[in-house]
Amino acid sequence: MPPLSHAPKRRPEDLHIHHFSDTGNPMIDIATSDLDFSPIHERMQFYVDENILSCCNTLVMRGLEVLDFKTYGYMDLESRRPLTDDAIFRVYSNTKLVTSVAAMMLYEEGKFALDDPLAKHLPVLANLKVLRGDADSIAAVEPLRMEPTIAQLMSHSAGFSYGWMDPTSLIDQAYTQAGLSGLTNSLDSLENLVEQIADLPLADQPGTRWRYSFSTDILARLVEVWSGERFGAFLKRRIIEPLGMVDTDFFVPEEKRDRFTAMYAPTDPMQPMQGGLVKVDDPFETSFGSPPDFEAGGHGLVSTVSDYLSFVRVLANQGEWNGVRLLQPETLALMRINQLPPGALVRFMTMELPRTTFGLGFALKESLADDEPPGALGEHYWGGVAGTHSYIAPVANLALMCFTQRMPGFLHPFSADFKRLAYEITGQD
Repeated sequence: MPPLSHAPKRRPEDLHIHHFSDTGNPMIDIATSDLDFSPIHERMQFYVDENILSCCNTLVMRGLEVLDFKTYGYMDLESRRPLTDDAIFRVYSNTKLVTSVAAMMLYEEGKFALDDPLAKHLPVLANLKVLRGDADSIAAVEPLRMEPTIAQLMSHSAGFSYGWMDPTSLIDQAYTQAGLSGLTNSLDSLENLVEQIADLPLADQPGTRWRYSFSTDILARLVEVWSGERFGAFLKRRIIEPLGMVDTDFFVPEEKRDRFTAMYAPTDPMQPMQGGLVKVDDPFETSFGSPPDFEAGGHGLVSTVSDYLSFVRVLANQGEWNGVRLLQPETLALMRINQLPPGALVRFMTMELPRTTFGLGFALKESLADDEPPGALGEHYWGGVAGTHSYIAPVANLALMCFTQRMPGFLHPFSADFKRLAYEITGQD
């Protein structure tokens, strides 16, 4: 896969974010270009005006230069205070990319092999069973055909589940009854999560299909085992602080709460283009208000656009940004290789993402659907359930970001509109 090219005769350190806001937080420098991004601006403003989104921001980067960055809407609908450039978002499953990079940093140190069985590093998972396809109770299990591996864990094909993606299924009901249900749980540690999951059967035989799951939280526990550190401490020491991600953490301290966005849900989740929002998390009365016992590797982080941009630039720049190298280029290339069995695609219940497979932490665009531009081939990406998206497209030499706080907002038309327009404007249509 070809690397993203740098802007001519410019080094990464020349492009460093060097302007700061009144609060001391990095701001985003915009490169001069002759491109007209007003179609993106008008479409995103439409979503705010129609009360479909409370807020949004969009960012388009070519090479390592930001060509466009704009905010829309409000920190909260009640005060209608404009969304700030340094607003803090619940990034939910964007956390998974950070966790996957953390694991691969330890892979480079020889802490594990991708085909290692999980039980080699987490002995509590040594006696897993699999729910039978014809099961009428959670006790109807069969033996493993193969031990789940770390590569399968990182590609959501190890057989675990999430407890909320398919609430009518036996396996997700069992997860919920055990207190394991995606974003809401009473866990006190990653170790405790793994212990509880060990008591439940796998949903599928390892290596047979993609199923969204607690896999990245299990991976976060492995980071603790391999590093000898608490997960959050490892992230802070090895990724967050070196990259200067000053607002990225598992909670929002009181002095930053005025920069924390409110989160909303649609009044009718089945009508994505219908206006109407209700607040579901207030910045000043929030579960993100204090350091959590459970540092969720799958969904726990909050961040800003400028912070997360530094991380995206690492991925876009072959593992290094501003003198900080997290991964070697060949490791990133390995992460962009499909790990799923032939014919398996990324699928949420009844909705399949077109031509999309999964590598070691990323969704991958291995082939193009009829309406997709050539530049999207090889795109790798993921996003958060409340609508925080990041895409890296090496063929198009683009990286895109689009953040909002709508629950749910991961598979919403606003992000598809943004990406389509970004490709068109930059000449990829």
